[in-house]
Amino acid sequence: MPLTADRLLTAWTFDVPAVFAVLVLGVLYVRAARRRDWPPGRTVAFLAGLATIVLVTCSALAVYDTTLFWVRAVQTTTLLMVTPLLLALGAPIRLLLDAVPGATWLRRHGRGPVARALTFPPVVTVVLVAPVLMLYLTPLYDVTLRSSVVDGLVRLALVLAGFTYFWTRLGLDPTPREDPHLVSVWIAFTEVIFDGALGLVLWLGPLLAPAHYAAAHPGWGPDPRTDQIVGAGVLWIGGDVAGLPFIAALFVRWARDDERRAKRIDAQLDVEAASAPPGLWWENDPALAERFKRR
Repeated sequence: MPLTADRLLTAWTFDVPAVFAVLVLGVLYVRAARRRDWPPGRTVAFLAGLATIVLVTCSALAVYDTTLFWVRAVQTTTLLMVTPLLLALGAPIRLLLDAVPGATWLRRHGRGPVARALTFPPVVTVVLVAPVLMLYLTPLYDVTLRSSVVDGLVRLALVLAGFTYFWTRLGLDPTPREDPHLVSVWIAFTEVIFDGALGLVLWLGPLLAPAHYAAAHPGWGPDPRTDQIVGAGVLWIGGDVAGLPFIAALFVRWARDDERRAKRIDAQLDVEAASAPPGLWWENDPALAERFKRR
């Protein structure tokens, strides 16, 4: 059946594993948040992230994900960039550490050498871009069209890869490393470059699963080449647009950290000034007191 504006709003399916996982995670998160003085904005962000999973797996995007290349590209962009960002803004790891007494193992090993190595900035960059490159530049893409199990595992891998990236870069949750904010900015721009490279390859390169898409929508919809070009644009431009909120959140956090650091320095200077002996400041400096002492 052709994808029309009406079908885009009314065509729904039911993905049992995805809905079950969303319900379990949502209930656990809300119950843990209600037991603590948890910011409502974080709860809203986390639940919004779960809602995007339902949207991707149960709406028209799921109904037509094996019919149109660009629809699947929207799914990929959402699961890699939008869903994980919203989940990470909910700070679920911090909530887990606060709410679960048995999380001592995570507290003990969360900053160990293995965790620090796995969250090293170049490693995190590879974790983010590798799943998409493997999906579109290997036979894996064709397999996901034919196997719902493989497709589900790929979707899970996309969410986990994106969450690892945003978790370590945003810093709302405890992380094994505390890298400078400028490192996160450079990683974000690196991701933009990879998005552009993949978009160009899909735009100018050979068709993916041409026989499948030619038979999927006979007599309606774009031809396979146009379909893939639109999908390449979604992965390229859509991925960059989806990353803009992260860049904004990163700069906001950077500014807040600088403000807190400045307040700490001012407070320290006030304490030192209050405890200093009377006199001009250079008279109290050991290196300058002798040179500028009063005659």
